[in-house]
Amino acid sequence: MQIPQQYKFIVQLGKALHTYGVPSYKSQLYLTEIAEKKGIKGSFMDTPTWINYVFYEEDEHTYNHVECVPPGELNLGALSRVVEITNNVISNDLPFADAKNKIKELNKAKIGYNSLIELLSFMISAGSFCIILNTNWFSVIVATLLGALVYGVTAMAKHSSYIRSTLESLVAFLATIITGLISTVRPDINVSMTILASIIIFVPGLSLTTALEEITSRSLVSGTAKLFDALVSLFKQFFGVVLGLALLPLFVEVKAHEVVDDIPAWVDFIAIPLLSLSLMPVFKVRLKDIPLGVVTGFICFYTTMLLDFTGILVSIFIGTIVAVAVSKLFAHLTKAPRLVYLIPGIIMLVPGSKAFIGLSTLFLNTQISNSYMGEQVLYIFMGIIGGLIFSGTFMDKRLSQNTGNESGVFKR
Repeated sequence: MQIPQQYKFIVQLGKALHTYGVPSYKSQLYLTEIAEKKGIKGSFMDTPTWINYVFYEEDEHTYNHVECVPPGELNLGALSRVVEITNNVISNDLPFADAKNKIKELNKAKIGYNSLIELLSFMISAGSFCIILNTNWFSVIVATLLGALVYGVTAMAKHSSYIRSTLESLVAFLATIITGLISTVRPDINVSMTILASIIIFVPGLSLTTALEEITSRSLVSGTAKLFDALVSLFKQFFGVVLGLALLPLFVEVKAHEVVDDIPAWVDFIAIPLLSLSLMPVFKVRLKDIPLGVVTGFICFYTTMLLDFTGILVSIFIGTIVAVAVSKLFAHLTKAPRLVYLIPGIIMLVPGSKAFIGLSTLFLNTQISNSYMGEQVLYIFMGIIGGLIFSGTFMDKRLSQNTGNESGVFKR
């Protein structure tokens, strides 16, 4: 059945927001707001695999459109362009029909960075994160090279459905095998931290946080589905590690050794901005938004470090509030979606790596104490969600704010 012309833009916009990784409850609120501003009555439901649109017409007639869509992936560059198109529609600078065509063209366009930049992104993120984990220079070098291997497997997954279906487990397995073999020659390598750093791109800390954010906002169907999807992703990676550890003793002897941290503390001040910068191509952030995105990540990380004496719950809670406040400020200054700056801030706080470390140390028998690891993960989750609640993120029903020229700014 043909979609009525007046509803086509709303349908296209909903699909675009879903595709580019906007939380479901925010998509629903945003679609409702846009429809109201254009004089359309509607109700919308966004789930991880389908979107339901209901438009209310005169004489108590309704038009219902259901569309099956694959789970979205975060693309902050494309999201920024979608919001700009929508703001032009709200301010009557762009007709519905033209806006619909622009979103269609955006969906067909390849928005992102070239292969070389993505390769460097994987390598730098692995190396810089390894520095933050207090390892040693040899571990950092190995993690950086493994980051290149992980990118290579990821690139192959675009052309192979089999590799794509086993991607998380495969990269974790390869990283474990290679790191284990190297440890037989260089026992000073930090095995667990090197493995974690090499696959940090895949650790679903942000996905876990987004899922709990949706559950907290009472978007139960979408939040629960995303929570289990993130947990399954985490256990896929951990399965790859366990499988590698199970196979290694059949060929070589792997022993746990005490690792000495020979990296000066001041290097962290370089590693944190590098980590934040390297994640920008992963999220496909536009070039003009990258500097402030890096600044947001730096501010949030060091806020939690400076408040470390208050405990993990309080420091993460305040760090999240700072992330929301800074993202609001930068979004107001640049008229970009707030999500573009909030994500780089939150990503520096998420607990996915803690959960992975806790699981890994159980099997690697390292010197790291994991007796309170589960409690720390829970506190980080609570701190982030509490910070989002007390900063008014869930209470803000308006997803765009009007400026003098009536252009809106998308908020998360």
